[in-house]
Amino acid sequence: MTNTAENAQATAEGADKATKPCVAVLFGGRSSEHSVSLITARSVLRAVNRDRWDVVSVGISTDGAWFLYSQEELEALLDSQPMATLPAGDQRVTLPLQAGESELLVHNLTAEGGSLTRGRHIDAVFPLLHGPFGEDGTLQGLLELADLRYVGCGVSASAIGMDKHFMKVAFESAGLEVGPYTVVHNRDWLHSPEKVRERVAELGFPVFVKPARAGSSFGITRVDRAEDLDSAIETARQHDLKLVIEAGIVGREIECAVLGGHEWAAPRASLPGEIEVQGHDFYDFEAKYVEDDGARLSCPANLPEEVIETLREKAVVAFDAVDGEGLSRCDFFVTPDHQVIINEINTMPGFTPISMYPRMWAASGLEYTDLIDELISLALERPVGLR
Repeated sequence: MTNTAENAQATAEGADKATKPCVAVLFGGRSSEHSVSLITARSVLRAVNRDRWDVVSVGISTDGAWFLYSQEELEALLDSQPMATLPAGDQRVTLPLQAGESELLVHNLTAEGGSLTRGRHIDAVFPLLHGPFGEDGTLQGLLELADLRYVGCGVSASAIGMDKHFMKVAFESAGLEVGPYTVVHNRDWLHSPEKVRERVAELGFPVFVKPARAGSSFGITRVDRAEDLDSAIETARQHDLKLVIEAGIVGREIECAVLGGHEWAAPRASLPGEIEVQGHDFYDFEAKYVEDDGARLSCPANLPEEVIETLREKAVVAFDAVDGEGLSRCDFFVTPDHQVIINEINTMPGFTPISMYPRMWAASGLEYTDLIDELISLALERPVGLR
């Protein structure tokens, strides 16, 4: 190629980069929430504004391999198998992990030696991974090392938001009220199970036994009787060897979406929504992702105006308590006497068509495509590294 042709190509590529930033939508992953991530990604890929953003989609297999996986391939996979697992692809993707680089490196595995076919410039990553190895700070740390901007919370906020124990500690430090709970480490259950049972009995039944670092209600069991506790603990231990056991709280389940991270504006909270679970003992996996009528959202929740404002204020406090960026969903209980108790924060809430986070923002005046636009814009504003 002549110098003139090279300069023309560079100019064209630079103009395209300047007019339409490239966003890598990342999905799949190694956690038990792999299939949920695929559903979320399909929803985002359908709604993202292609006039504003150039989009490349990258899947991560259950064994951690990254590869190009088109929207069309994802649509076909989920049409044939709604709770699918990504097959490995031929176009493997790696990160340069070098300061100043901003390309995904694409390797053609069908070529001799798996040759590097091209690099793909990326302006921001939209990670739609739920659970460990995606939502817990590990992926965020990798993107920081690769000098790639990304949507959502940073390393520490993601790690705290993934661990139900440490998020409660952060909430308490910020003056938020949390319900009674106890933490069960692996060594506690292996060496002193009777002491664990005694601690749980002090909470009173019912209790909720939860993996400390899993999401989407995987492994969570409501326990109404002491004799059912051991089996609930073993169920949770299939997902995490660290558990949080919470006292049941009599109250309404209220959620609030938070959006923020602009240098020039404070985080803001949506109108709060109330989840009314249909046909389930609690808001479990099937109610969240499988059954269209498993849960109904009322937004704004039917609460006094002062309680609504308290919820929105406390959601922002919780977001700041974990040093949140981009997006989070805060879950609360509101007791019959209107006491507000925070349950948890989710730093990568579901983005499926029936997910509560985008539905609450829609009810607050921010539609799905505009929400995606703002999240990507936030990512582009924020540098990587310490800030």
